[in-house]
Amino acid sequence: MTREQIEHLLRQVQRGRLSLSAAVRRLESLPYEDLGFATVDHHRALRQGFPEVIFCEGKTTAQVVAIAKGLLAKGGPLLATRVSAQTAKALKKLNRRAQYHELARTVLVQPQPPARTGDILIVTAGTADVPVAEEARVTAESMGSRVETLYDVGVAGIHRVLTRHERIRRAQVLIVVAGMDGVLPSVVGGLVDKPVIAVPTSRGYGASFGGLAALLTMLNSCAAGVGVMNIDNGFGAGVLAHRINVLGKGQGAGG
Repeated sequence: MTREQIEHLLRQVQRGRLSLSAAVRRLESLPYEDLGFATVDHHRALRQGFPEVIFCEGKTTAQVVAIAKGLLAKGGPLLATRVSAQTAKALKKLNRRAQYHELARTVLVQPQPPARTGDILIVTAGTADVPVAEEARVTAESMGSRVETLYDVGVAGIHRVLTRHERIRRAQVLIVVAGMDGVLPSVVGGLVDKPVIAVPTSRGYGASFGGLAALLTMLNSCAAGVGVMNIDNGFGAGVLAHRINVLGKGQGAGG
C-alpha cells in the first residue's frame, strides 16, 4: 500500500464514505501477509516508495504466483526478477498487463506507469553483459527513472567509450556493467564527476572465477566515486541508481 492509497482511505473515512471498521479491515495486512511459505511485506511501498520485489530463483511457479496475487491485490505495481519462462507464462495469465522482459528475466505489472525523471546511463563492456544491464534498466524505469543505454563499449576497443565521452559526462548517475577483467568502471570513473555504480558479471573464461576477478578489480578501482554491487546484481544497481537519480527532486524510491 502506498502513501497515496492510505491518504485516500483516510479521506473516505473522514467524508463518511467508508466505515471505520471497513478501513481497519483494509489496513489489517499492512505490515505483512503470512502465506505460510512467505510473509509478504505490504508496508514496503510506504517505507521505501516501491512494493516488495519477488526474487523468483529458488521459488516454485505456484509460490511466485501466490505472492504476486497478494501484492497485486493491493493495487500497486509488481516487479519479479530472475523469472523463468514457465513462471513468466503463469504471471502473464495472472494479469493481462504483465510484461515479460526475456533478456532481463523480469516480469513487470504497472497499472499506471510512472512519469520518468532524471538521467541514468547504463554502460556495458560487452554484449554478454547486457542481460544484467537490462535487469538494472527495467528496475530503474519501473521506479520512475529515465534510463538510456550504451552497450558493448569495453576496453578491448577503448575508442568506443572515449568517443561517447560527452554523453557519458551528461548522465546524472551511471551504471557500468562488465565481466572478464572488469576494468570499464575505472575508465568511466576517470571521465566523470558523477556517481558510478559498478556491476561485475559472471561472464568470462576460467580464471574469471564466475565474476570474482571482475568484482575484485572494481573493489580495487583507482577511480574516485565508484561503488560496487555484487556479481550479476542488476536489480540492486537499478534501485541504487534510481535513488541517487531522484535525490533532491522530492521523490521517494517509487518516483
